[in-house]
Amino acid sequence: MIQANDNENPLLEPPTAPFEVPSFARILPGHFRPAFARAFSAHDAEIDAIIAQSAPPSFENTILAMERSGLTLARVASVFYVLAGAHTNETLLAMERELAPQLSAHWDRIYMNETLFRRIEALAQHAGELGLTEEQARVIERYYVTFRRAGGGLNAKAKRRLAEIGERLATLGTTFSQNVLADEQAYALVLEGEPDLAGLPDFVRAAARGAADERGLTGKHVVTLSRSSIVPFLQFSARRDLREKAFRAWIARGEGGGETDNTAIIAEMVKLRTERAQLLGYPTFAHYRLDDSMAKTPEAVIGLLDAVWEPARRRVIEERDALQEVIRAEGSNFPLTAADWRYYAEKLRKQRFDLGEEEIKPYLQLENVIAAAFHTANRLFGLTFTPVNNVPVYHPDVRVWDVRGPGGRHIGLFFGDYFARPSKRSGAWMTTMRDQDKLDGDVRPLVLNVMNFAKSEGEPTLLSFDDARTLFHEFGHGLHGLLSDVTYPMVAGTSVLRDFVELPSQLFEHWMERPEILHQFAVHYRTGEPMPEDLLTRLLAARTFNQGYATAELLASSFVDMDFHLLGPGVAPNAAAIEIETRGQMGLPEEVVLRHRPAHFQHVFSGDGYAAGYYSYLWSEVLDADAFSAFEETGDVFDPATAKRLQDFIYAAGGVRDPADAYTRYRGRLPTPEALLRRRGLTTEQPNG
Repeated sequence: MIQANDNENPLLEPPTAPFEVPSFARILPGHFRPAFARAFSAHDAEIDAIIAQSAPPSFENTILAMERSGLTLARVASVFYVLAGAHTNETLLAMERELAPQLSAHWDRIYMNETLFRRIEALAQHAGELGLTEEQARVIERYYVTFRRAGGGLNAKAKRRLAEIGERLATLGTTFSQNVLADEQAYALVLEGEPDLAGLPDFVRAAARGAADERGLTGKHVVTLSRSSIVPFLQFSARRDLREKAFRAWIARGEGGGETDNTAIIAEMVKLRTERAQLLGYPTFAHYRLDDSMAKTPEAVIGLLDAVWEPARRRVIEERDALQEVIRAEGSNFPLTAADWRYYAEKLRKQRFDLGEEEIKPYLQLENVIAAAFHTANRLFGLTFTPVNNVPVYHPDVRVWDVRGPGGRHIGLFFGDYFARPSKRSGAWMTTMRDQDKLDGDVRPLVLNVMNFAKSEGEPTLLSFDDARTLFHEFGHGLHGLLSDVTYPMVAGTSVLRDFVELPSQLFEHWMERPEILHQFAVHYRTGEPMPEDLLTRLLAARTFNQGYATAELLASSFVDMDFHLLGPGVAPNAAAIEIETRGQMGLPEEVVLRHRPAHFQHVFSGDGYAAGYYSYLWSEVLDADAFSAFEETGDVFDPATAKRLQDFIYAAGGVRDPADAYTRYRGRLPTPEALLRRRGLTTEQPNG
């Protein structure tokens, strides 16, 4: 159990840094245990006071009291998990394992308290009689749904079992994530000399030198399992043996046997999730998860996945055959493998469009892509971003901007942490150190984007087009947090249903591809010359190239996720068998590997975040493709009236409304998948990319 002490603790002091940012320089790992202990105790006392009331439940004495509770815990936890994800160490990793079940138990005690649940239930049942605003009614609804889905209405025996399951799942999810991180940190493909570097352009070599320097291997080159390192290597390395070696390590994260193998963890997590769902009255975990989503049912999700898979399968088979022909044309007769795909796809793109990644990257300097994202936000929403240097940060690479709205109103702070390092988990994400609300004053958000771009020492950092799109994607999430304009924390920022949360991020990606943006910000990092019109034309023409593959790897992960979580009780989940069976049912070509294989599928198994919910990327893409069409239909991708509706009903509205209602208020109707198929080039009228 965490023990408290009374020593001076910056986590428990009122924030004194500019903008009330945590004082990272003063925060040591030893501060977290006593801070969490104090925060748990304070939150327990606040909840006990609500429960002990003799007055009948009201919005003020129950819901508002809940909204005002746990502020210290939220502050301490936000700082801890920022560090645990973006700048961790062995001490924090050990503490994370310790905290996971304690946090689960803490929240279970709240959500399963019979008295508190009945107070919230009574308010939910009589909400129409209370004279509430639309937002207040939604807050009550979300509290009731949250408590009910956490087991608040179950009998004592079921609650005890549900709490045991929750604590065990928290431990398993943390262990899963740390196992993947350990495998990533342990691997380094050392390139010893020029023969090992064959085919690698300068920007890949520079990143590999930087990775070697970080590991004390000065003078050598290293490929890591960070996506920004390994994907370019797979695209360009002429050494088929090394591509195969690196690829096998990449797709085997979490299943190498030994202490970091996640196979048994997956099986136990799936069984426990199924049991939890059945305790709550659902036949499977997928039914439980989707009941509180836009999709509502597994049938609706499978229907969407099937509708997109048929055209995607036709396209990916065409792409596979075309890559095999490239191999034959070069005089080789070996069959294409999954490890070959990116290498020969890059060659085929060069042939078809006279376009290679090494030609594009010099025009996509990190600084300019950041500026392009800021410019787009300014054109759409009137935001300005001014660098600030007097704000504490947890690593020297982290940068901070003061975000202002029209008229100079302070919107919040935006933190950018862009470079890969051994102390950071892989991937890209958005999080917050404080969310917006107006409950007791105008609380402005502290929003963080974390990336894993390869840092080029002494040279500007150059991005691939996919990297640039990722930056826009996460910045879209960031805008969702920054532009939040609601009163109550329960529905603030990105507190929306899981299959709606990707809409603001995926929608923002569309502007990255616009000529209006590329003309201005895609300039050569050495000469300052804008991207030539001919190159821009070829780049945009190639947008749907390899989209069969991209769609197939995404769909395969989505299907596998659903198949895990549609298992009933008594079924022994076997990750390898489910992956094989799902691939067979799909007819997925063997040359395509899942975007996230089960043993490193952190979206799904590092907690419940996207469990039975990975489909939401595709679901949101249906929304975002149609949502961007609203701008295109006006003839102006920065149309002020459309941007105003977008801000009011999507970016600023948090979870105040049901997502279908929010989208309809923006667009006037709900979307269909046709816009998505057109965008991915999977319709017959599109050129065969």
